[in-house]
Amino acid sequence: MKSAYELAMERLEKKAPSVVLTDEQKEQIAEIDSSYRAKIAEKELFLTDQIRKARGSGSLEEAESLEKQLTIEVRRVHEDCEEKKEKLRRSFGS
Repeated sequence: MKSAYELAMERLEKKAPSVVLTDEQKEQIAEIDSSYRAKIAEKELFLTDQIRKARGSGSLEEAESLEKQLTIEVRRVHEDCEEKKEKLRRSFGS
C-alpha cells in the first residue's frame, strides 16, 4: 500500500513532470546566480559603508533610511535573479 506522500508525489509528477537539466543548463543557471550574487555584494558593500558613515556622523535617520534602501535593493536584485533563472528554465522545456 502506498503512503499519502507517495500518492501526492505521483499526482504532482503527472501535473508537472520534473525536468532533468544537462550540465550545460546547470552551468547557465550557476552563471546567473554568480553574477547576481556579485551585484548584491556590490550593493551591500557600498550601502553598508554609507550606513557606517551616517551612524558615525550621528545621523540615525539617514542610517535607517539607507538600511531600508539596502533591504529593498537586495530583494529586488534577488527577485530579478529568480525571474531570469525561471525564464531560462522555461526555455529549457521548449
